Amino acid sequence: MAKKKQILKKPTVTKENKKDKKLGFLSYFKSRQAQTIFGFFLMLFAFFLCTAFISFFFNWQEDQSTLNYLTDKSVKSSNLLGKIGANLSHFFIYDGFGLAAFIIVFQIFISGFYILIKQRFAKVIISWNWSLLAMLWISVTLGFLHQKYALLSGVIGFEINDYLQTFIGKTGLAIILIFLLLTYLIVRYKVNIDAFIEKMKQKRIERAERQLEELEYSAMDEVVNESLEKETISKTEKQEVKKVKSGVELSLENLKPTISKHSDVKTAKEKLTLLIEEKPATEDQVEETVEDMNDVGIDIAIAREEESSTENLSDKILQDFGEFDPTLELSNFKFPTFNLLKQYNESISIDPEELEANKDRIVDTLKNYKIGIAEIKATVGPTITLYEIVPEAGIRISKIKNLEDDIALSLSALGIRIIAPIPGKGTIGIEVPNKKSTIVSMHSVITSKRFQESQMELPIALGKTISNETFVIDLAKMPHLLMAGATGQGKSVGLNAVLTSLLYKKHPAEVKFILVDPKKVELTLFNKIERHYLAKLPDVEEAIITDTTKVVHTLNSLCIEMDNRYDLLKAAMVRNIKEYNVKFKQRKLNPNEGHQFLPYIVLVIDEFADLIMTAGKEVETPIARLAQLARAIGIHLIVATQRPSVNVITGIIKANFPARIAFRVTSKIDSRTILDAGGADQLIGRGDLLYTAGNTLSRIQCAFVDTPEVEKITDFIGSQKAYADAYLLPEYVDDESGTSIDIDIADRDKLFKDAAEIIVTAQQGSASLLQRKLKLGYNRAGRLIDQLEAAGIVGGFEGSKARQVLVPDFIALEQLLENEKN
Repeated sequence: MAKKKQILKKPTVTKENKKDKKLGFLSYFKSRQAQTIFGFFLMLFAFFLCTAFISFFFNWQEDQSTLNYLTDKSVKSSNLLGKIGANLSHFFIYDGFGLAAFIIVFQIFISGFYILIKQRFAKVIISWNWSLLAMLWISVTLGFLHQKYALLSGVIGFEINDYLQTFIGKTGLAIILIFLLLTYLIVRYKVNIDAFIEKMKQKRIERAERQLEELEYSAMDEVVNESLEKETISKTEKQEVKKVKSGVELSLENLKPTISKHSDVKTAKEKLTLLIEEKPATEDQVEETVEDMNDVGIDIAIAREEESSTENLSDKILQDFGEFDPTLELSNFKFPTFNLLKQYNESISIDPEELEANKDRIVDTLKNYKIGIAEIKATVGPTITLYEIVPEAGIRISKIKNLEDDIALSLSALGIRIIAPIPGKGTIGIEVPNKKSTIVSMHSVITSKRFQESQMELPIALGKTISNETFVIDLAKMPHLLMAGATGQGKSVGLNAVLTSLLYKKHPAEVKFILVDPKKVELTLFNKIERHYLAKLPDVEEAIITDTTKVVHTLNSLCIEMDNRYDLLKAAMVRNIKEYNVKFKQRKLNPNEGHQFLPYIVLVIDEFADLIMTAGKEVETPIARLAQLARAIGIHLIVATQRPSVNVITGIIKANFPARIAFRVTSKIDSRTILDAGGADQLIGRGDLLYTAGNTLSRIQCAFVDTPEVEKITDFIGSQKAYADAYLLPEYVDDESGTSIDIDIADRDKLFKDAAEIIVTAQQGSASLLQRKLKLGYNRAGRLIDQLEAAGIVGGFEGSKARQVLVPDFIALEQLLENEKN
C-alpha cells in the first residue's frame, strides 16, 4: 500500500500571532532572569566607568590629543579602557560634574544591586533624585574652592559657580552653599533638632551622675585611709611600750635625780612598776613587732618610687607644660599670603594641528631612514611637548638617537632632545618646544596641593614637569644643590624660587639663611628679613655677604657651628638634627647643659666662580668640609655659578653635590661638567632646566618669580615682629692674627686698658662686647681680644662660647698691669 504523502501547510502569520510574539518578548524582560542579567550588567558597567574615571585623572593630559580620533586605529589612548573610556570620562568629568561624577558610578552600582535584591522601583528613583542633587552641590562647591582648576568641579560646576559669583559675590555664594547643605542633610536624613537637644541633655545628666559616683568613691577611699592610719598609730604605740620595758632598769637610775624633786620617790617607783606589770610582753606583741618590721619594707618601696619619679622628670615637665614650641617667641608670625604672587594665564593651549604636523614630520623623517613606528603619543607641557614613540621590532635605539639633528631640521625647532629609552617605559622620547610657551608662575606651584600638603623638612617648589605636574623636592634629602647655567637663562630666578618656597613653608625659628652675593644686587631684597630669617657673624653689620674676606670667615664659622652641633648630637645620643629637635621638644634635653633647638641653616652662594678666582683654596676647603659632613646637623648648601668649568666645579665639590640643576649652557662640555651627561646645551632657555639627583634627568620649566613679587614678600615679613638680632654664628678668629706680635707692651692698642676694664666688669670675653662698648670695628676688637689673651686676662678661643675671663675683679687687674710694668 502506498503511503499517503502528508502535505504540511505553512503557518499563516496573522496580526494576532505578531502581537503574541511581541508580548512574549516584552514579558521576558519582566522575568526574574532578565532582571538578574540587567542588574549584573549595571554593576559591571559601574565598575567599567569607575576604572575609566580613575585612569582619566592620571592620563587626561596624554589623551587630550586623541579625543577627536575615536575611529582612527593609529592613534592610541592611555586610558585603561581605551578611547571609549577616555571619551566617557571626558564627558562626565571634564565636561560634566568633575569629581562628583563618581556619584553616578556609585548610583549605577546601587541601582543594579537594588534590581538584584528586588527592591521597589520607587526606591531606585528616590535614590537617583537625592544623588543628582548631591552631585550638583559638590560640583559647585569644588568650583568655589578651586576656581583655577576646573578639572575638580567640571565645566558645569565651574560655570554655575562663575555665574552665581557674578550676581551675589563670593561671600553670598558661600552662604547659599552652606544653607543648601544644611537643608539637604535635614530633609534627606530627617534630622530632628528637638531630639538632638534632648540627647545632649541626657548626656549631660549622665556625666553629672558619673561625677557624683566618683566623688562617693573618693570619699570612701578617704575613710578607709584614715582607719588604716589609726591602726598604724596604735601599732606604733605598742612598739614604744615594749621599748620602755626593755630599758626600764637603766631608766630608773637616770630618773632618780628627777624623782627626788617630788615629795615621794617611793610612790613614783611603785607607779612605774605598776605600769610595767600592766603591759607584759606577750606572743601577740611579738607578732605585731614582726608586722611592724614588714612595714619598714613598705617604706623602702615608697623611696624607690621617689627615685623613679626623679628619672622621669622630663615626662612630668612634658605633662605639665606640653612640648617645647620653638615658634613661641614669634607666635603671631604670619606666613606670606598667596595674593603677593602674580598670577598668569597658565592654561596650556596648543593647536591640535601643530601636534599633528609635528607627529607627521617625526614619522616621515624616521621613515626616510627606514625606521618604522608602531605607536606614537604626545604629552603636552608648559613649554615642551614630549612625543613618545614605540619603534617596530628590530630597530636599534642608537639609530634613532643619532638622528637628533635631522629631526630638529625637519621640525625647524631648537631644543630638540631625544631620550632613548625613557626610564621605566618601553618608549623613546622626543622633546619638542611648543611654538607658544606658557609661563609657570610661582603662585601656581606654591598653591598646588603637592606643595601645601608636603611633609618634607625643606620643601622646594621648583616648577612644573612636562606632564604639567608641580615638581617639589626636599633640600634636606639632597642634601646640597649645585646650580649652573649661562647668563640670562634663569639661574637667579631659580635661586629666588628656592628661597620663596622656604619662606612660604617654614617659620623663622625653623630655618635660617646665609646669603653670599658677590654681585651685590641679586639678593639685596632679602635684607629686610634679616632679623627673621638671616644668619651672620656676631660683628658683621650687613647680613648679606658681599666681601670675599667675610665669606671665608663665615664659612669657617659655619664649620665651627657644625662641630658644635655634632657635639650636641653626641651628648643627646642621636644621629641627626630631626631626632635631636624631637628630643628637645619633648623636654628630654636640659638647656642648662648647652642644649637648644637647632634650626636648619641654608647657605646660598651666587657667582661661585668669582669666589674661587679671588679666594681659591680658602673657600674650597671649608665648602668641601661642609658638603661632606654638614648633612646630619641641618646645614645645606646651594651653590650657583655661571661658568661651570672644571677649575670652578672641582672634583671635591662635585662629588658631594649629587643634586644638580642645569639651565641652558653654551657647550656640551659644560653640560657634562654639571650633569655628567649631555642635554643642557640643547635647552631653550627662559627657565628651561634639567634636574638630576644622581639617577635620571628630569626636564622642568622653572617657576617664574619677579623682583616686585620678592619685594612684596620681604616687605610683608619685614613689617612683622622680629627677633632682637639675626641668628648669630660662632665667632671666628683668623689663625694669621697670632698673639706673638701683641706680647710686647709697647705694641698694645691705646684702648687696651679700657678694653680690659670692660671685659673684667662684664666677666665676658667677647669681641662683640668691645665693639658695642668702644664703638670699634671687628678687626680692631679682635686684635684687642688677642692682646688680652696674651696678657693673661682672658682665656683661649672656645668656638661659639665666650672666652673665659681669668681676672676676677679690678684689684687683680690693677695688680696684673703693675706687675707687667715692673
